[in-house]
Amino acid sequence: MRVPLSWLREYVDLPATETGRDVQEKLISVGLEVETVEQLGTDLKGPLVVGQVLTIEELEGFKKPIRFCTVDVGRANGTGEPQEIVCGARNFSVGDKVVVVLPGAVLPGGFAISARKTYGRTSHGMICSADELGMGDDGTHGIIVLPPEYEVGTDAIELLELVDEVLDIAVTPDRGYCLSLRGVARETAIAYGLPLRDPALLDVPAPNAYGYPVQVSDPFGCDRFTARTVSGLDPEARSPIWLQRRLQKAGMRPISLAVDVTNYVMLELGQPLHAYDRARVQGPVGVRRAEAGEQLTTLDGVTRTLDAQDLVITDERGPIGLAGVMGGAHTEIDDTEGSTTEVVIEAAHFDAISIARTARRHKLSSEASRRYERGVDPQAAAAAAQRTVDLLVLLAGGTADAGVTEVVAPSAPRTITIPADHPDRVAGVEYGRETVVRRLQEIGCDVYGQDELIVTVPSWRGDLTDPNDLAEEVIRLEGYENLPSTLPEPPAGRGLTERQRLHRRVGRALAGAGYVEAPNYPFIGEQVLDRLGLEPDDPRRAVVTLVNPLSDEEPALRTTLLPGLLAALRRNDGRGSHDLALFETGLVFHPRAEAKAAVRLPVDRRPTAEEIASLTEALPVQPRHAAVVLAGAREQAGWWGRGRPADWADAVEAARITARETGTELIVRKGQYGPWHPGRCAELAVAADGTERVVGYAGELHPRVVQALGLPARTCAMELDLDALEEASAGLVKGPRISAFPVATQDVALVVDQFVPAAEVEAALREGAGELLESIRLFDVYENAEQLGDGRKSLAYALRFRASDRTLTVDEASAARDAAVALAGERTGAALRG
Repeated sequence: MRVPLSWLREYVDLPATETGRDVQEKLISVGLEVETVEQLGTDLKGPLVVGQVLTIEELEGFKKPIRFCTVDVGRANGTGEPQEIVCGARNFSVGDKVVVVLPGAVLPGGFAISARKTYGRTSHGMICSADELGMGDDGTHGIIVLPPEYEVGTDAIELLELVDEVLDIAVTPDRGYCLSLRGVARETAIAYGLPLRDPALLDVPAPNAYGYPVQVSDPFGCDRFTARTVSGLDPEARSPIWLQRRLQKAGMRPISLAVDVTNYVMLELGQPLHAYDRARVQGPVGVRRAEAGEQLTTLDGVTRTLDAQDLVITDERGPIGLAGVMGGAHTEIDDTEGSTTEVVIEAAHFDAISIARTARRHKLSSEASRRYERGVDPQAAAAAAQRTVDLLVLLAGGTADAGVTEVVAPSAPRTITIPADHPDRVAGVEYGRETVVRRLQEIGCDVYGQDELIVTVPSWRGDLTDPNDLAEEVIRLEGYENLPSTLPEPPAGRGLTERQRLHRRVGRALAGAGYVEAPNYPFIGEQVLDRLGLEPDDPRRAVVTLVNPLSDEEPALRTTLLPGLLAALRRNDGRGSHDLALFETGLVFHPRAEAKAAVRLPVDRRPTAEEIASLTEALPVQPRHAAVVLAGAREQAGWWGRGRPADWADAVEAARITARETGTELIVRKGQYGPWHPGRCAELAVAADGTERVVGYAGELHPRVVQALGLPARTCAMELDLDALEEASAGLVKGPRISAFPVATQDVALVVDQFVPAAEVEAALREGAGELLESIRLFDVYENAEQLGDGRKSLAYALRFRASDRTLTVDEASAARDAAVALAGERTGAALRG
């Protein structure tokens, strides 16, 4: 909303010294977003005067038409002699009044005017267009031709109101009333503590039976319709300069007198209006829902197919306007032929949601629809119609018909009951009852009561619906900047939760192992689950879909961390970083089997435990996961060695690193689960209370997944359920046991079938070795058909034995080793390598 300061001063007696910047600061303090203050005419310097064209000589021999004119500028040039000016425009004639800038003047943009020789003549100034004066688009695209009543030599700077300040306000959806000078003036008056001259306070005649007939068949879509008629209009009458200039400063283009007047009143009062050429309207005006498939040609010349939910204005022939959005072309004011002498003025109040949906359905946003969908004062329709009639009578010599039509659906004022101290409790500041009542009355409310206030909301504030809205009004008018800054006092001794500490420990451990954290947005598209190769019945395909997603391509919440991490890996690989090890810890989301409706929590107190529990039950299940992805070299080549590419074992080791932070021991065994390669996938489990629980998977991704996602070859990944690991550890992380006695190391090489997992052999060795075993490490895998036989492999393990209370003897260490080998042989068929 563009608000000229000169226009605003008509409704509020601002101090003469107040600038646009001062008003901007005041309006911002009461909650309006004043984005800029445009300074008009600050670099304009006269003389700029009204002149009359005396003679025009057409100059020949040039590529474009050139005219040599003499113009009477009175005594403005100091001599009284006609001013000689060369001009290329052709939209003026001898005798026309024009705007002339004389030598010594400066036009907007720092363009200095001086006498200069051009086209073989000397031009002493310029005949000006609207663009050259910084007036914006006046619809003529040529020289400004003034009405004949203005005297030669009159100062055109003052006449055209070229010096002004314009406040550009970004009106938020809840403050639709500020899409008018009336609304902004009310906020300005409150901010300055000054009285408001409300332009809507007009004497409006009572409705009668003589007005233009109106039939409203949808009172929900249109609860108020006022119709007035003005006849005897001068078809040659044009909008006066002051009216055109106010429209231009507000960002609108002057069109014709009748249309300009309706636009002017809309800007002034916030009530959209429409003027119909009465000669083109047949029969009563009606308001109804459109019939599916009906067509209407709107004022922009587009023929539109209507929807059954569209609200339309009709006459006997059918739709003549899209209600609240745009009028029809068949009943528009005929300005080109100058034949419109009688108009019907429409001032109506339409349902905001209906208008908003119609405007979006037809991709047709207008000044009227912007106001209707944000809420228009229903009580302003009669005043706006009267204001329009008064201006047409004043400016076009018309006569207001005695008939006044007003169709009104019954309604009652909205009242809100609020404790007098409610704003105090919301803000944490003691305002007192008198301040609360005064502030509510300033915004137009009627307030009754003592400790319990009964507040009648003004008709123009449709956004005020509950006590918190009223509290916000008191707080903003008293000043957000006056709210004290109070730091919360956390109870002592709590600190981070165990879940938070685990989250941080896992992040530090993975970062220490060479992984880089890459957080991602928790949104996915279901098509990525297809590219991951998930089975149709995979529980990760059951997603929670957002009602209002940030992107239509990613409308769901993730059920796995891998899509975001793999996208980050692909993006970095495409930009030249080929050796990558990324990790993320975060929430995934699974729908509840029986989701409950969310409760609305109170804002005047802390929610109870039952309310929080009820809200939690309405949310998706949100376990915390940890995941890594790897590609390229895991160990770089250099003078120290050849390096090594990342493989499935690194993903498994990342899982072990994560599990160690929870104090749990992972059970690693062969698995098969998308999106991993079926032959290079490890299933990760934990044992708790005698039962095993699968907590994740690690390994190399399936080649089809790698191809579908555009990933580097042999990309590996791991994902674990951190919450499940935490539950298995019972929240306790055991510290390492330290012994002062020496370690005894025993190496064994076992020959097993090549399809026997090393993890099974290790588990048997660990169990067989007993309590003396401190650690076990696989340090070699050897395959040689000539030495070991077909389908056989050798696994070499380093076993470390230590006792906490003595130094072990060789016999004790050997006995433990032999027991371990025996159990491994029994379970896996392992035999000592000779």
